[in-house]
Amino acid sequence: MATNRVTRRDFMRDTAAVAAGTAFGLTATYTVQAGNPEKADTGKIINYNPDMEYRRCGKTNLMISAVCLGGHWKRIDAVVPNVAAGGWVGLNLDNPDFVKNRHGVVSRCIDRGINYIDACMHQEILAFAKALKGRRDKMYLGFSFSEVEVRNPDFRKVDKLKESLDKGMKEAGLDHVDLWRITCLEQSSQHDKATIENTMKALEWAKKSGRARHTGISSHDRAHVKKLIEEYPEQLEVICTPYTAKTKVVEDETGLWAAMKKHDVGWFGIKPFASNSIFKGTSKPDDSNAEKDNEIARLAIRYILCNKAITAPIPGLISVEQVDNVALAAAERRELDVEEKARLERAMDRAWANLPYHYQWLKDWEYV
Repeated sequence: MATNRVTRRDFMRDTAAVAAGTAFGLTATYTVQAGNPEKADTGKIINYNPDMEYRRCGKTNLMISAVCLGGHWKRIDAVVPNVAAGGWVGLNLDNPDFVKNRHGVVSRCIDRGINYIDACMHQEILAFAKALKGRRDKMYLGFSFSEVEVRNPDFRKVDKLKESLDKGMKEAGLDHVDLWRITCLEQSSQHDKATIENTMKALEWAKKSGRARHTGISSHDRAHVKKLIEEYPEQLEVICTPYTAKTKVVEDETGLWAAMKKHDVGWFGIKPFASNSIFKGTSKPDDSNAEKDNEIARLAIRYILCNKAITAPIPGLISVEQVDNVALAAAERRELDVEEKARLERAMDRAWANLPYHYQWLKDWEYV
């Protein structure tokens, strides 16, 4: 996504223009989606902002902003030069420019009414716990110490999973997490029955002990997620799966979408921008594709939010301008017109063609 075309001033101006039906060259029939369509008690919505839409996160009953902050900070070196020379994983968390960046992004999320962060790796937990210090009441924190959970064969016993949660919370200075969503193997059906049962026991323990307010899992295995939701409805309050601007809902009673609705499960969507493959530009502030990439990002968010079963997409965001851009998307008219659909389809066709080898599995999520 571009980083320099939607400033705070621009967004405040454009928000007013949207209400008047003139933003981005649209007609006077343009309507605002933001607000509280579910008529929830706004006094109970943390970090409520009338310019943001909020959705009920399944049986957790948490009201979550319609777009949230994902843990990954890919392309961070586009805005913090040289911080990720060895890749976005493994960078120096104490780098002052990186610390400033993460604090600024979280601050802008709070400004925009975004109220959930999903951190699924050791570094993400530490960075975001630090950025949230002193203002934890403004945002829910989703937690997964994935390096020492069931993806790691040494952490497939209940006692080891308990150890993982306690160690991660202690290291991050947390006394609880709002959601512990254990990161399973991408193809979670590869886990044996004992591992799945141990996972569910650990989740149940975490909730009963007060360490986690709510529980769930992350998986890329659509059929297996559906099976697990049906077998463990108490433990699986929330799931985290891929969901892109290519994803389409199967309108029957046999798919994942139907199981989500039946068991009232909250749903966070990762990779809304197909791991940045949807964009032509580099996300550098001076990139010539910045404006068009920002527009495509908003179209993707709007498309995903057309599925009312989705709680929120959780893109990784590397700048305050990117936060402004996705927040603006959540406020824009939901349904795409014919021309917008065509633009998004072209961008997603390009993304599918450009997907790196290790992200080809995203194509398995065209239908849910």
